Amino acid sequence: MASADLREELDCSICLTTYTDPVMLRCGHNFCRVCIDRVLDTQDGSGGYSCPECREEFGERPALIRNWALRNVTQYVLSTEPPEEKVPVIYCTYCIHSPVPAVKSCLHCEASLCDDHLKVHSKRPEHVLSDPSTSLENRKSPVHKKKQEPYCTKDAACNCVTCKLDGEHGGHQTELSEEASMKKKQQLRKVLDNLASRKEMNASMIQAMVKHMTDVHERAEVVNQNISELFEGIRSQVNDLEKRVLMDTSRQVEQVTLSVLDITQQLETENEDLSKTMLSIEEKQDINGPLQGKHRSYVSKMPSSTRNDVLMVGDLNTLPIATMLHAAMTGIIQEIDSKGFKMQDISDVFFDVHTAGKDVEVTDFRMVSWLGVGKNRPHNPKTFQSCQVLSKNSYRSGKHYFQVESGGGGDWCVGLSYASIERKGERCVIGYNDKSWGLRLWNGHYSVIHDSKVIQLPVKPSSEKLGLYLDYEAGQLSFYELCDPVTHLYTFVANFVKPLHILCWVMGSSLKFSIGMKLKMLYLRKVLPEVTVEIPDD
Repeated sequence: MASADLREELDCSICLTTYTDPVMLRCGHNFCRVCIDRVLDTQDGSGGYSCPECREEFGERPALIRNWALRNVTQYVLSTEPPEEKVPVIYCTYCIHSPVPAVKSCLHCEASLCDDHLKVHSKRPEHVLSDPSTSLENRKSPVHKKKQEPYCTKDAACNCVTCKLDGEHGGHQTELSEEASMKKKQQLRKVLDNLASRKEMNASMIQAMVKHMTDVHERAEVVNQNISELFEGIRSQVNDLEKRVLMDTSRQVEQVTLSVLDITQQLETENEDLSKTMLSIEEKQDINGPLQGKHRSYVSKMPSSTRNDVLMVGDLNTLPIATMLHAAMTGIIQEIDSKGFKMQDISDVFFDVHTAGKDVEVTDFRMVSWLGVGKNRPHNPKTFQSCQVLSKNSYRSGKHYFQVESGGGGDWCVGLSYASIERKGERCVIGYNDKSWGLRLWNGHYSVIHDSKVIQLPVKPSSEKLGLYLDYEAGQLSFYELCDPVTHLYTFVANFVKPLHILCWVMGSSLKFSIGMKLKMLYLRKVLPEVTVEIPDD
């Protein structure tokens, strides 16, 4: 029943047969490429296109996305289905005028018999009858051409009495053909049962994979809907924010303009008064000749303020604009978080210098560098023989996100490990044991390693920044390359049973972890000692 349900999932809803080159529309439904092309061709000129499954309409002819996952599953299912076997019809050897199906075959006569000829066939013992067969010669000894009765267990072949006495099977242990056949059938039955069980398991796994793929498509539809609604809201907020910022800029410019016009008018009025005063002086006194009469104090009649400071009229202040922008963006980020797209906070990493190999240097508890020359340190049983170091803090539950940046070229490996990892020998290196999981950059290529098993990754390195995501309860450790867009590199799936620590191995390179909330608080306490800062526990 499960296999039948699975096969129905692999049928195109248009041609009702197994998918051929499956493609997917934007709505998530799959069809054979030829089938959906014919449907879309019939919709040409109708003013629009729609999905034959859900009737979702498209403004223009939709692009067809090849569904590689469904194509691979379909090919795998078809390859595991047994081919239809055609049972050959055995006809009576003696019915030469019209073919009549045989009911028995005689090993002695090497002939097949229908019901009528079987009735008149010889009943002598050497005329051994069997089910109808086209390979009667194989039922006899190839040497003596006699009926094969004994079964040679050593050579796994039937033989006649002569073969057993003086032939190539002489002295070999034998048993009756029927008993040997029964044992063989039992063995084959066990093999068939095992194969059937494995086939059923594969079918269940295929069904689970198809269901998982369907669930992913369904979740993607929900996520896409949420993203569309989110961006619609963000666009609306950004448009309103743009209007408010432009209005505030215009308001400031208007205020400056009014101030400038007012002061300009005052200065022009002042200039008119100054012109009148100057004319009065020129008319009443000859400034080039001797003074006549009593000198009047014209200066006392002049305005007292000359306003030579232009900035007193005000300027464009970007602080309110910046405050408005940041407040709005904070609100947008909060809305993004509320929609289920909250960014995981960065977890802190503190490296234990007592575990660092002699070729490794630890800076600010979060940066690991390769020295190239051994550094003398006091003997410590926790120290690694190799050029790697273990974090002091551990992670025994929950979800944790780490950001690390590589530098200096060279090779490196970063990941997680139990504290019980060996400190000496080949199995102390990250990934070369069953207690650590790592992402490695070696000779310019990515690979992941666990329990000495190396898997080469097809992704070409394009960024020095990496992200590590640990979901302890789910037993998942994922690695990402923080490029644009972010690239998922690999996910380990394991049953974590002990607290995990960050483990780094460097050779001619360095690894620097980003600061999390705890380190930020420590730095804040150092810079502002008068401020009381509470540091959260791990």
